[in-house]
Amino acid sequence: MVKNPHKILLILLFLCISFGAAAEVTVQCTGVNSDAEKTRLTLETTGSVLHQVFTLEAPDRVVIDIAQAQLVGNLPQATARDRLLVGLRSGVRNAADLRIVIDLKQAVRVKSFFTQTADPQHQRLIIDLIPKGNNARASTEQRRRGKERTAIIAIDAGHGGQDPGALGPTGVREKDVTLAIANKLARLVNREPGMRALMIRNDDSFIGLQERVFKARQNRADLFISIHADAFDSTDAHGSSVYTLSIGEASSDAAMSLAKRENSVDQGNGVDISASNDLLATVISDMTQSATIEHSHQVANTVIFYLAKVSNLHKAEVQRAEFVVLKSLDMPSLLVETAFISNAEEERRLTNSNYQFRLAQAILFGVRAYLRKNPPQGLQLNAQISTDSQ
Repeated sequence: MVKNPHKILLILLFLCISFGAAAEVTVQCTGVNSDAEKTRLTLETTGSVLHQVFTLEAPDRVVIDIAQAQLVGNLPQATARDRLLVGLRSGVRNAADLRIVIDLKQAVRVKSFFTQTADPQHQRLIIDLIPKGNNARASTEQRRRGKERTAIIAIDAGHGGQDPGALGPTGVREKDVTLAIANKLARLVNREPGMRALMIRNDDSFIGLQERVFKARQNRADLFISIHADAFDSTDAHGSSVYTLSIGEASSDAAMSLAKRENSVDQGNGVDISASNDLLATVISDMTQSATIEHSHQVANTVIFYLAKVSNLHKAEVQRAEFVVLKSLDMPSLLVETAFISNAEEERRLTNSNYQFRLAQAILFGVRAYLRKNPPQGLQLNAQISTDSQ
């Protein structure tokens, strides 16, 4: 029997109000508009929100964190003609917060502010992205004069010096093959408008894995490519593979074994690997790490597409493993296993100058396709991407 129905009604009303107050705010992107001065992102919220906006570099991004919120609907797709945007994506942070990431073609200044909506319970959050350090007229003039900076492509020939790498059936050394392909790739890169090659090693010298990463970083490389020629117990193994960094679980046991083998190079050549983690340590956010790995996967996908035109693929999908040489989380990085040097037929091909050139050309085509879609800040690639078979 209910003794005090009015009291129960008040309790239920209080619970409903409390539940509503604790509920997440929903956020919907209602538009992305660009003009000569800026690109504007408009977000509609169903209540008051706390938000934080900050920028990240290499690659350039804007991150929007909104507390106790969830996204409804889809974020709009960026068009190839957009002067600033590469794309937009979202995720969940701290279990209950919304994070929106805007991938950019260049660095920007950000302004954010709220405006009124027809519904007083709602808010409209405006995010303005303004090209950093120049205006639209200056940017147009810069493109007209061709003064855009070049994209720096770090090319890492695997092994070297006292470390010969894998050996083929007739004694061909991996370090010699990788240097030959790297030299050809560097020449091709240097012929490309808007690109410049950075050779990590250009002779038969030994360079530690961490040193390779640091050389690329010190020269502010936009992309890091490590070239190798795999070996396996079975001489039947053949084909090309492309790897990116995996934080944690590798894509397969074979990928994990390969990474362990490559990572042991320093230890076998007198390098103090106990300092590895300290040397590679960078104060870097999870979002930066995730974005760099995502971009690494994108360029790896384009490279493997063009490699398939030159040779058989050992794995048709991009593989992942925890390679030390790919641990530069501030630039996209990939490792290309050009072929199995332990396979007699592929060993023979790897010593052929024309085949080395075709492998280098395939890597270049992949890099060029990636950069056209994801140009670094201030870069404009004017050359048409070749679609001819190699």
